[in-house]
Amino acid sequence: MNALKNLKIKIFADGADLKGIEEMRAKEWIKGFTTNPSLMRQAGVKDYMKFAKDALAIVQDKPISFEVFADDFFEMEEQALEIASWGPNVYVKIPVTNTKGQFAGQLIQRLSEADVKLNITALFTLEQVKMVMDNLINETPAIISIFAGRIADTGSDPAMIMQKALTLLEPKKNAELLWASPREVFNLIQADDVGCHIITVSNDLLKKVHLLGKDLNEFSLETVKMFYKDAVESDYTITCKLSQ
Repeated sequence: MNALKNLKIKIFADGADLKGIEEMRAKEWIKGFTTNPSLMRQAGVKDYMKFAKDALAIVQDKPISFEVFADDFFEMEEQALEIASWGPNVYVKIPVTNTKGQFAGQLIQRLSEADVKLNITALFTLEQVKMVMDNLINETPAIISIFAGRIADTGSDPAMIMQKALTLLEPKKNAELLWASPREVFNLIQADDVGCHIITVSNDLLKKVHLLGKDLNEFSLETVKMFYKDAVESDYTITCKLSQ
C-alpha cells in the first residue's frame, strides 16, 4: 500500500454492494464512492431509495454519486433534485445524453445554477466535454466522468483524450476530471500521470490494488509455485515414453 501514498489521484470505490461499501469506507485511501443503475441491478438491489439511504448511513463524510434513471429531461430534473436533497455529500449523476442521443445541456445548466453537485457521466469525446463545460456554473462542484476504459476497448488511447480534457476543464475551478471504467491496476498510474483528479475502481479491481509496486521477481516465483501447486493438487500425470 506504500505505492498508493505516492499517487496524487483520488480513488473512488465503484459498486453497489453495501458490505463492500462498508469495507471500503474504513480505508483511508478511498476518497469517495460511485454507483449506477447497472451496478445496482447486478448487486440485486430491488429498492433504489432504500439502497441509497442505506449507503448514505455508511458514507457520511465522503462524496457519493447516485444516478438518475429517467429518460425525459424534466423527469430527470425532478429525480436529480430529490437525490440532491439526500445529503450534502451527494453528487447527482446525469448522463451526457438521454437514450435518444439528445444532449442534456439545458438540464445540466439548470441543476448547476441550483447548486446541485453534479457527476456528468458516460462521456467519450472531447466535443462532449466542451459542451458540458459550456453549461456548468463555475461555483458549483462538478465531476466530469470520461469512460477511459471503454475508450481503450475501441483501440484508442484514452490518455491523450484525458490530457486534452483537463485543458478544457481549467476555466472551471470546481470541476474535476474522473477516469471511469478502468480495466487494470496500471490505469491508476496512467490516470495519475495524466493529472486526472479522480479514478473510479470496481470492487474486483480494488482486490488487486495491493499488487501496486510489487517486486516482479517475487511475483514471477509466486506464479510458478501456483502452477506447480495446482498441477499437484489436481493429480495430473504425463506418461513419458523416454522413461519407459
